[in-house]
Amino acid sequence: MKITYIHHSSFLVEMEQAALLFDYFEGKVPEIEADKPLIVFASHRHSDHFSAEIFRLAEKHPKIWYVLSDDIWKQRVPKPWLERTCFVGPKTELSLMENVGLPVVIRTLASTDEGVAFLIEAEGKRIFHAGDLNNWVWEGEPEEENRRMSQRFHREMNSISGVHIDVAFMLLDPRQENDFYLGMDDFMRMVGADTVFPMHFWGDFAVTERFKQLPCAAGYKDKIIPIHSCGESFEI
Repeated sequence: MKITYIHHSSFLVEMEQAALLFDYFEGKVPEIEADKPLIVFASHRHSDHFSAEIFRLAEKHPKIWYVLSDDIWKQRVPKPWLERTCFVGPKTELSLMENVGLPVVIRTLASTDEGVAFLIEAEGKRIFHAGDLNNWVWEGEPEEENRRMSQRFHREMNSISGVHIDVAFMLLDPRQENDFYLGMDDFMRMVGADTVFPMHFWGDFAVTERFKQLPCAAGYKDKIIPIHSCGESFEI
């Protein structure tokens, strides 16, 4: 499995039989074999997770399919590609066998912001992309609001507790200041994954090392993969 960090929360996962593209809105997409099925995911409508640019990929990839959160307006999808688009809401399970011809199964979680998070089974692997599902605690917000946010996030984590995840893409957002680590730490303690890539760090590549130095990360820090630049690739 080859994983390329494109930008922000966008990754390309190249597997033996298919390629998965997550939350693309800008950046350079690596060349993908034209005859390989390409499944494009968009977790929600925010402009840092979705762009109509994804539909231009269909010009080069006849075996393309789109899996979009249902908060993305149907009108954003060009008519020629509506038949190749699946809209999903929270708490949904979807098989792409009839569409792609491969045993790809998608399960969604409810985001604590907009849209969904994706848990995908393909080629014997489970891949988790959080979208904007995070423990969005903010300094200066009312304590009760932050408490409810944490409860909502923990409820989603509990829904996949015990599920073995091979690769996860999880948020580390430095805008949360002293609370930037909460979502990642909760995810690792409550769910975990063999390999985890931070995302949504707004160009602050050093945030991963800051996180790995925290005492809470001591037991799992070797599973967190630092990213140093857009376009960086990893063989898993």
